[in-house]
Amino acid sequence: MKIQSIVDLLEAEVLCGADLLDGNVQSACGSDMMSDVLAYVKEQAVLLTGLVNPQVIRTAMMMDMHCIVFVRGKVPSEEMIALAVENGIVLLSTEERMYAACGKLYTAGLGGGEEDDT
Repeated sequence: MKIQSIVDLLEAEVLCGADLLDGNVQSACGSDMMSDVLAYVKEQAVLLTGLVNPQVIRTAMMMDMHCIVFVRGKVPSEEMIALAVENGIVLLSTEERMYAACGKLYTAGLGGGEEDDT
């Protein structure tokens, strides 16, 4: 799925990386526990989280994620935005709650990366 489609589906605000919206993601992961993201994300994914600290950006960097969606209207610090820009990561913010945001992406065809996702 194109990152631009995620912006449209979640009515998200682009916080940085507007020039990277043509990028693709293969799956989605919704979590506030970065240890779970490190343990379970296996392919190019978008991360949905309500956690707003630099560890989120660092986790995305380690997992080669190119897009993070902050749910519930959360907005990262300028330090986080600068780190994302430096590493080519798109940051989005949506008013959606995590459950609804994940559901909308799943309904639109973006799975969780499991083998039986279609």
